[in-house]
Amino acid sequence: MLPTTAVPHIAEEFPLLLKNFDKMCVKSASYTPSDFGYSPLNRPLAEYIKCGVINLDKTSGPSSHEVVSWVKRMIPGCEKTGHSGTLDPSVTGNLLICLDRATRLVKSQQELGKQYVTICQFENFSTFLEKIGKDEFKKRCMSALKTLIAPQLQRPPAEGCAVKRVLRLREIYNINFLECDLTNGRLLLTVDCESGTYIRTLCYHIGLLVGCEAFMLELRRTRSGFLTGKTNMVTLHQVLDACWMANNGDESYLRKVIMPLEFLLMKEKLVIVKDSCVNAICHGSPLMIEGVVRYSGNINNGDRVVIATTKGEAVALATASMNAADIAGLNHGVVAEPSRVIMDRNVYEKCWGKGKVAVYRKSLMKEGLLGKHGEIIEGKTPEAYINRHTDIQAFLRAAGDTCQNTAWGAGPSETIEQKPWDIKVTDGASKNEEKVKEKSEKKEKKDKEEKEEKKEKKDKEEKHKDKEEKHKDKEHKKDKEEKKDKEEKKDKKEKHKDKKE
Repeated sequence: MLPTTAVPHIAEEFPLLLKNFDKMCVKSASYTPSDFGYSPLNRPLAEYIKCGVINLDKTSGPSSHEVVSWVKRMIPGCEKTGHSGTLDPSVTGNLLICLDRATRLVKSQQELGKQYVTICQFENFSTFLEKIGKDEFKKRCMSALKTLIAPQLQRPPAEGCAVKRVLRLREIYNINFLECDLTNGRLLLTVDCESGTYIRTLCYHIGLLVGCEAFMLELRRTRSGFLTGKTNMVTLHQVLDACWMANNGDESYLRKVIMPLEFLLMKEKLVIVKDSCVNAICHGSPLMIEGVVRYSGNINNGDRVVIATTKGEAVALATASMNAADIAGLNHGVVAEPSRVIMDRNVYEKCWGKGKVAVYRKSLMKEGLLGKHGEIIEGKTPEAYINRHTDIQAFLRAAGDTCQNTAWGAGPSETIEQKPWDIKVTDGASKNEEKVKEKSEKKEKKDKEEKEEKKEKKDKEEKHKDKEEKHKDKEHKKDKEEKKDKEEKKDKKEKHKDKKE
């Protein structure tokens, strides 16, 4: 199904990840919603804090690590905090702080670009300006800024930097010239750059290209990712006031200060899944196509994708294994592989083991045709179940698609009446047996090699112990001989004294 052009009135009010819900492509129109989980904006306060982020306006003075630790002490029930990019003590501006579960998004947010406003100060500017003139100075500045809009090698500054001073490749996306103060020799610039770019070294490079030494006078971060000063930026005082209000019974102010972590993922490509497969993804399972409800129409193979529930909760960050066209046309396969799980385990109900194959296996176990743990019993287990282990593709063709009740790989109108116990396998069994033999041989070789290595280690250790014991015995003998010599010398001296007396 393709998205309709008419936008329902309710879809305009969908928050966060569900904002473009009506524009997404539909894969499955039928699913069973559950009572587990919460809408991101309607979570209880304790859960809301655990899944929250703060867009903080850092002041000049404290380091970013100090600010993060202060926020951790302020907010009630917060056990873990993290930030998306270090700011020096003298730098002000945007500092994204992630709380508890949201710290799993720190690395993904650190990769996003940054924007800064800086003042570049030239040294001995008056004498330099007299030599070249105002027009020449402006030309040199503009040409220097144009040449620096490119990937460049940077060495971290010597002062105030805890990182190794090694050359790094960082890209400058754009530099905007805002203002020039010719009386004091200052440039006001905005810089869009890759994360990890040092603006101090950039100002130094500007000075080299212009011909006059320059340094960074002031710096403020105005954007981190897509969070700017207009996206609910707050100060430390506002965070402290909100925590005081929450402790006194009014949590509305704290809910305004803290944003749900889904706010950081609004511009990512999205796949909405059924509630039945959420817990499996939280345990690291790949997303199968049967669990998809809706998906973004611009997904390409290898893209980063956000897996979300029908309530709008972020489940995991994943790497797409299919294009949007493949998702629309196929009935089986892996849609995405999770790269970072966001949601905790067992928030949703465990639903695996309820498909046709699992139900069939459980029925055989109840009848005594399989062991307690599903192992095959010779003479009792049906041949169809044994053949299923040898050729899984044939079994899936007969078992059908558990989501849409259609045959595996068949069209919407085609059906297969064949049942699991009617399958006959010819070529798959021999191939599978060969694979099993190869695996067993490899395991035996590995076990033999490990045993030999262990024996060699034991022999070496025993030899080493024997050498140490022999060495100790020699030293002990030497000590005894030395003691005897000393005693004999003492006896001789005493006898000599007695003779003299």
